[in-house]
Amino acid sequence: MPKILVDDREIEAEEGSTLLQACLNNDIYIPNLCYVEGMQYPSSSCRMCFVEIKGQDKPVAACVVTVRENMVVKTETETVRRLQRSALRLLLSVHRVDCKNCQANKKCELQRIAKFLKIGLKPKKLEQYLKEPEIVQEHPCLDYYPNRCVLCGKCLYVCRKQHGQSVLTFAKRGFETIISFYGQDDESKFECEGCTVCVDICPVGALIMRDL
Repeated sequence: MPKILVDDREIEAEEGSTLLQACLNNDIYIPNLCYVEGMQYPSSSCRMCFVEIKGQDKPVAACVVTVRENMVVKTETETVRRLQRSALRLLLSVHRVDCKNCQANKKCELQRIAKFLKIGLKPKKLEQYLKEPEIVQEHPCLDYYPNRCVLCGKCLYVCRKQHGQSVLTFAKRGFETIISFYGQDDESKFECEGCTVCVDICPVGALIMRDL
């Protein structure tokens, strides 16, 4: 197995694994929202898992880097932390912070990252931009909260893996981007009843199984 140096600590990594997974497997936490273990082509959309690698000019996303022997990595540099905090503040500027009424409270990945980066959940320097409506109930089984959603894409990935194709998709653009649903009818209800993979993997409680 390749041996790499992370923050002056030597660790072993599984052959072919990503740098992010190698670090997480060795109890080296790197903030991340969109990564799913085993995903062949990580989207790197959350821009949270930045690290610095010796020999590279600028920080890179650890989820798209394959480990190689003798790689030297820094996860805690000033530049890395600045990028991570900027990404988190941008996410929080479009996030409804209402932890006490959220099902993900105490197990929310945004809470974990904010605590790790020592940032409050209500940034004061950025104007907040929220979507309407607060709850989308177009799906026969699921309630979707756009202002909780971090658009990580995990739900799309696991739904496609579970069913061969996803009943979820990204819709609209820019700040208006949301998760939408294919086949909002009895057929999608049949596919989704008893399946909670999208709800289970959501890091922020944006998808909730409705009581039927």
